[in-house]
Amino acid sequence: MHYGDLYLGKTTVLCKDTPAFIGNRVGVWGLLKVIDSMQKFDLNVDEIDKLTGPVIGRPKSATFRTSDVVGLDTLVKVANNLYAGLPDDEGREMFKLSDVVTKLEKNNWLGDKTGQGFYKKTKDAKGKTEILTLDLKTFEYKPKAKTKFATLETTKPIDNLKDRFKVLLAGKDKAGEFYRDAFYGLFQYASNRIPEISDELFRIDDAVCAGFGWETGPFETWDAVGVEKSLAAMETAGYKPNQWVYDMVASGKKSFYSIEDDERKYYDIPSKSYTSIPGKQDFIILENIKNKSLWNNAGATIYDLGDGVLNIEFHSKMNTMGSEVVLGINKAFDMAEQSYRGLVIGNQGAQFSAGANLGLLFMNAIEQEYDEIDFMIRHFQNTMMRARYSSIPVVVAPHGLTLGGGCEMTMHADLVQAAAETYIGLVEVGVGLIPGGGGTKELTKRVSDSLEEGDVELNALQNAFMNIATAKVATSAQEAREMGILRSNDRITMNRDRQIADAKAAVLDLAEAGYTMPTQATNIKVQGRTGMALFMAGVNGMRMGGYISDHDLKIANWIAYVMCGGDLTSPQEVSEQYLLDLEREAFLSLTGERKTLERIQSILTTGKPLRN
Repeated sequence: MHYGDLYLGKTTVLCKDTPAFIGNRVGVWGLLKVIDSMQKFDLNVDEIDKLTGPVIGRPKSATFRTSDVVGLDTLVKVANNLYAGLPDDEGREMFKLSDVVTKLEKNNWLGDKTGQGFYKKTKDAKGKTEILTLDLKTFEYKPKAKTKFATLETTKPIDNLKDRFKVLLAGKDKAGEFYRDAFYGLFQYASNRIPEISDELFRIDDAVCAGFGWETGPFETWDAVGVEKSLAAMETAGYKPNQWVYDMVASGKKSFYSIEDDERKYYDIPSKSYTSIPGKQDFIILENIKNKSLWNNAGATIYDLGDGVLNIEFHSKMNTMGSEVVLGINKAFDMAEQSYRGLVIGNQGAQFSAGANLGLLFMNAIEQEYDEIDFMIRHFQNTMMRARYSSIPVVVAPHGLTLGGGCEMTMHADLVQAAAETYIGLVEVGVGLIPGGGGTKELTKRVSDSLEEGDVELNALQNAFMNIATAKVATSAQEAREMGILRSNDRITMNRDRQIADAKAAVLDLAEAGYTMPTQATNIKVQGRTGMALFMAGVNGMRMGGYISDHDLKIANWIAYVMCGGDLTSPQEVSEQYLLDLEREAFLSLTGERKTLERIQSILTTGKPLRN
């Protein structure tokens, strides 16, 4: 278990030797319960996948799309084995396959592997791909239906998943009825599995979350709903939980988890007390140290991690870097430089940062407020540079999506403590811009720093140019290292839960080694017109071949202009600030282009890049 946690970065769960162990035992029961509740309240496939996806902290594939991807035959085999192997399970009948699942199996409609399942992909008369949904009453495929529930509408402003559960289960419409039936059944079933499949409730949550991609397991979800409040409603619905739950509430313990001394503990049934979760003592979980918040605004919170180290956490949508986040970052620099040994920039959300706030940029560009945009970019560049040129060590801890400005922040850290699963890159070309927060400058600088006498200089610069021009995203921290986004001395954490603690240790390492603020570089080698001619010839060839559009060509020429140091007659050395000024010039020019605004609008309205 220690090896799996530390070196593989996996959630390792100690379980008893029972049929299907923990994950499939509880997860498959929960999935079949969803089908049972669907039939009870006359819902369809599209409605269920809307109700059981990200809105309740589960994958986008929700229930039926997940079944199609995994294969219905797998679900059938697991369910049949459980039904046969669990004669004494009070919830055994749920493993008895419904008529719907039996008919799908008989038709060999097993999902993606057979070309159709709960969904079927077809092409219309114009050759356009269309996804059809199975009507479980007629067993005919129909176009996907739009679904709308009043309960879901009320949760749209609620970003915090745990706050959302109370609203969902209190819904007065069919969605609320479905949620109450499905979750109350799951809560009851999970409570009855202790001590059969595990002695500790946290292991059930860990296994189901890791195995099925749920953000919260049954007991954590139950806590969010409210254990004491839900007991009477569960009994009325016919889902009375195990006696130990009543005993827990009667003893004054109102939740399955409790935060004590900055540590999350679980309710231990034999001792009737909150107990430390084994192996978690070395972790720093930001949610557990809310009481150590020193400063916050709408976009960021600064915490004291102890030992003289601060942490700034973003909590905007997708952790984008708007004005509140940038203000918070600079506030963190001020506080750390005044009274602390160093700073970690990291969070434990789903994504590190999807980049700059495009909405604000779009508004200013539409209004042609170019002075305001110039100020924004200058301020953003100064903030990124401050991560490198500060009197205290700064460690950035990226994970998940780390795009655009998030990538630029990472590249300017004194040291990076990246999660193994980090999807990082400079993707500004996708919205018609170039990296304007120091990203173009930094890749140019890294190429210059790597050059040795006799190297073919343009080849190395061309690789960096292509990474920006094609908006290439590394799919792991290791690939980011190969692309030059991470350096050889940057560190990688396998287990996300350890990342903030590892980043804090990295700050202390730098501080104890006698950290001194570096000086800005003035010796960045650029190629001038020689390099620009090579790059422009290449991209013009791609345009003539129809591989890129006119606007792509314009953006690529601006990237070449910045990376080669502008219109210089010969290769020479320039400063970081010189390249930052060129970046800002290019960025400002592109915000005035109609096609750039079209690309930004497409991302903001559809979430998809536009090739125009």
